[in-house]
Amino acid sequence: MEKIFCPKCKSQEYTKSGVVKGRQRYKCKDCGYFYTVTKEGKNIDSYYVIKALQLYIEGVTFREIERILGISHVSVMNWVKKFGITRPENLEYKPTYQVLSHDELVEFSKNRQDLKGAGVLITELGDKYMVIRWDRFKH
Repeated sequence: MEKIFCPKCKSQEYTKSGVVKGRQRYKCKDCGYFYTVTKEGKNIDSYYVIKALQLYIEGVTFREIERILGISHVSVMNWVKKFGITRPENLEYKPTYQVLSHDELVEFSKNRQDLKGAGVLITELGDKYMVIRWDRFKH
């Protein structure tokens, strides 16, 4: 059974004190504080949180991150706010990305002419690889 702690004094001494909005309410015997046990949401592996934040910093939009990782863009926005992440202002370069298998990555890297004049970052994405490339805006 999960241990329940008072959020105010951390005591484990409590009594049940009704139900509010379908959730059990408790009263701490030590300090008299009323509380409910916090709902545990869907836990997302920290690997994906880090990947989402990396992609954000590299200039990938929230909606694109959602499509790539399958994680809600709202979750990504909340992580950016929670961790105080700021993306460097970049007016000259526009990031584009591709998700490639290992064989496709090998072929991509053989054609160095495609890489000329651009910045490139390759990052693991599960069993695939993401290539983020920065090209100058065409004026």
